[in-house]
Amino acid sequence: MILNGLKGLTIGDKGRVAGFNKQGRAYRKRLLAMGLTPGTEFSIVRFAPLGDPVEIALRGFSLTLRKDEADILSVEKLDAE
Repeated sequence: MILNGLKGLTIGDKGRVAGFNKQGRAYRKRLLAMGLTPGTEFSIVRFAPLGDPVEIALRGFSLTLRKDEADILSVEKLDAE
């Protein structure tokens, strides 16, 4: 299932970057530089108390994204193993 941003994911869920939304072209290069390339798997570590920002773990490090940054991503939710 492909999701728009990290909506629909909860703490502990795993996902894979499927691509980027066309509206986020200006921020796309920044996300790519941070390691969020298509095919990259990540897991949700935690949400801030008001839901923004969100911390994800990928490639051996943690990354914090704001909701508007995360909404640029197209994400495939992975099944629990």
